[in-house]
Amino acid sequence: MKQLDLVIHNEAGLHARPAKTLVNLAKTFNSDIKIKHGQKKVNAKSMISVLTLGVKQSGQILIEIDGADEAEASEAIFEAVKSGLGETLPTTNGAQAIEPLEPEAVEPAAVEDATDENRGIGASAGIVSGPVLHWLDEEFELPTTHLGGQAEWSLVEESVQGARSELEALVEKVTADLSAEEAEIFNAHLEILGDPELLSTVKDKIDAGSNGANAWHAACNEQAGVMSQLDDELLAARAADVRDVSRRVLSHLLKQPLNSKIISEPSILIARDLSPSDTAKLDKKMVLGFITSEGGPNAHSAIIARALGIPAVVASGAFVHDIKEGATVILNGGSGEIEVDPSEQRLTEAKEARAIQIEAAAKALAAAGERAITTDGHRIEVVGNGGSVADCLSCKENGAEGIGLLRTEFLFLGKESAPSEAAQIEVYRQILETMQERPVIFRTLDIGGDKPVPYITVPNEENPFLGERGVRLMLNHYPELLKTQLTALLKAYQASGVEKMAIMFPMVGQVAEWRKAQKMFHAVAKELNISTAGIELGIMVEVPSAALNAHAFAKEADFFSIGTNDLTQYTMAIDRQHPTLAGQADGLDPAVLRLIYLTVQAAHAAKKWVGICGELAADPAATKILIGLGVDELSANTNALPALKARIRECSKQECEKIAQKALSLDSAAEVRALGQTS
Repeated sequence: MKQLDLVIHNEAGLHARPAKTLVNLAKTFNSDIKIKHGQKKVNAKSMISVLTLGVKQSGQILIEIDGADEAEASEAIFEAVKSGLGETLPTTNGAQAIEPLEPEAVEPAAVEDATDENRGIGASAGIVSGPVLHWLDEEFELPTTHLGGQAEWSLVEESVQGARSELEALVEKVTADLSAEEAEIFNAHLEILGDPELLSTVKDKIDAGSNGANAWHAACNEQAGVMSQLDDELLAARAADVRDVSRRVLSHLLKQPLNSKIISEPSILIARDLSPSDTAKLDKKMVLGFITSEGGPNAHSAIIARALGIPAVVASGAFVHDIKEGATVILNGGSGEIEVDPSEQRLTEAKEARAIQIEAAAKALAAAGERAITTDGHRIEVVGNGGSVADCLSCKENGAEGIGLLRTEFLFLGKESAPSEAAQIEVYRQILETMQERPVIFRTLDIGGDKPVPYITVPNEENPFLGERGVRLMLNHYPELLKTQLTALLKAYQASGVEKMAIMFPMVGQVAEWRKAQKMFHAVAKELNISTAGIELGIMVEVPSAALNAHAFAKEADFFSIGTNDLTQYTMAIDRQHPTLAGQADGLDPAVLRLIYLTVQAAHAAKKWVGICGELAADPAATKILIGLGVDELSANTNALPALKARIRECSKQECEKIAQKALSLDSAAEVRALGQTS
């Protein structure tokens, strides 16, 4: 037997992401692997068990490995923990490193009157007012009958599989509607669903005479109870994920649908704590905001609320349950304030602020189908980001002139194996036919860094964001997977009958990488005997080297699409999820703007076009600056499109150019942002 004495240096300890990395690594070995922390020893192949250890930063663990491949497992686990389990480690003994990738916490707003009981923690910004609707947890009535051990276990297995199918569909939906980052929440739910220790506990309870529903409910409650008592906010918050998975399986076991309360009018929900699943399914037209008595700003429901743009206040205390159903409240998702039965003046003020927002949004939506042309006649093409057919339809409804970033990851994430060529062809064809004459730019599979999938082994790297991800990973290790995707795209293009399509490769940093990908594309097209006359081939500019060497790429690529999220973090050397530095990773930093300007100049000199598909494209403070820098296309998430078009129509390109040149001369992102907001 091998033993490893290790220290966890991760900033947030052995929380969900590094724990998942460790568990998945342990599962690749046949040896029995245990982790001991304090007086507790758990199965290293159990996600829930590892989380219940509550290992904080600098916590010591003892790993015991016993089996035929113990030597290999020992070496791999040692290196994985040493390198941060998928996260880069904080500064230690003078060594510089980036903080872990846990989503940025929302700090409680400054409280002027700490005795004010009508206050929680602001979790998602925005001021809204409306009637209260109490969102009650399901009350599952557990059965007392017992069908017999094997029959009960079979019911549990069937219900777990039903829940798995739902979660896989939810991963796809959230990836397409929000991002792969939010979808990772439900990938973690899939991990919980298949947890060997949890399932073993359920089986033991059934063997001891319990029926399946009671066994499942009790086992999950025990695990969630242990986690909720951990002296660590991030780890304790994961108890909500276990309970969410528990209720999903119970709904199948008991043939009882999950919360199906009908929301008949726009309301502010009050709940004990919304589950991540419920939050992801909220209809923004009917849910103005929500208040929870429990939970926290780091809980997954809060993270999803921020991504959806739904104002939310959490950890408000039990008083919110005493608010009468239908009572009017004002919710401030920034400060955490809750006003119950506000005065007419306060309600008027809140309603006026809301009305101004709604009116502006309505005008923008009404004109969304019109082109975005500046006051002096310059057209900016406005297109949408997304995935899935439904997402493309939504983009069209919101005025997208095409799809500037079709994230194909939604087909690959949350699955045990890669989608077949036929499955890919069908989805790509539907997307092309949905958009018809409006062009679609498909990004090839962008895996690595923070987007792992079970069937793709990403090399264990000290800093995965500076390693093999995107096109590098595909070319170096999975060329057949990339070839299959290119084949599917070409066949879908031919089958759809559309005249135009574009494909771009992510994370291209060197001309040699581009040429290798380009060569593969043309080889596949030749093999299929499909004409590429209507297909544009380009690269994403996410790596500073690609921007600095844009003149070389422009000789061969048809277009550039600048991914400002990654370009910013690589330029600034700041992870955009860093808990303290993230605010400094601003795409409006003059250094990032200079790289955008260099890319535009090189492209235009070669008569090629440039788009922006990162978050900066929808940033109101950036619109005039990007137009002034010469960007030809702006690609944003569907909800941002109408307002983006409206802003462009109010601009003069000539004035934008002056603003952009001034922005390039400034010293900081803060100065540039102030310029963009006031100009």
